[in-house]
Amino acid sequence: NLFMTDINEGRLNKIAALTRASVAGNDEIYDLDVDIYAPCAMGATLNDTTLDRIKAPVICGGANNQLADEQLHGKRLMEEGRIYAPDFVVNAGGIINISSELMGNYNADLALSWTEKIYDTTLSILNLAAEEKIPTQHAAMRIAEKRIEDVGRVKLSF
Repeated sequence: NLFMTDINEGRLNKIAALTRASVAGNDEIYDLDVDIYAPCAMGATLNDTTLDRIKAPVICGGANNQLADEQLHGKRLMEEGRIYAPDFVVNAGGIINISSELMGNYNADLALSWTEKIYDTTLSILNLAAEEKIPTQHAAMRIAEKRIEDVGRVKLSF
């Protein structure tokens, strides 16, 4: 069963009817027995109060800044054995598409092929986090920093 909530009740009811989702109250959403919690709009919904209530073993959504405190809450999710896909990885498709547009000659197929790599990147992050026993957002930052460093090396070699 799919549950959803939104601060815009009219939009919520319309989309719920189209998707056959069950509507939950904005506060009630944290107490549902679900497999995945997917915050897709509001940030900081993973905090001291909600983490005690959210039962989902997987947290994966597109909202920015989902962790109220990256150090504290990311570590807590790791210690509890929950899978957290960092927000900036999950919602990377938007920035990938924009970067493709900024290159001048937009190529939808190229943008899609880059976007499809988000899955493999997420697996790399989850694997690194598990191997090194670090929160997934730390693993994601480490991989991102390495990629930026590698690109800098390539540009400097020309």
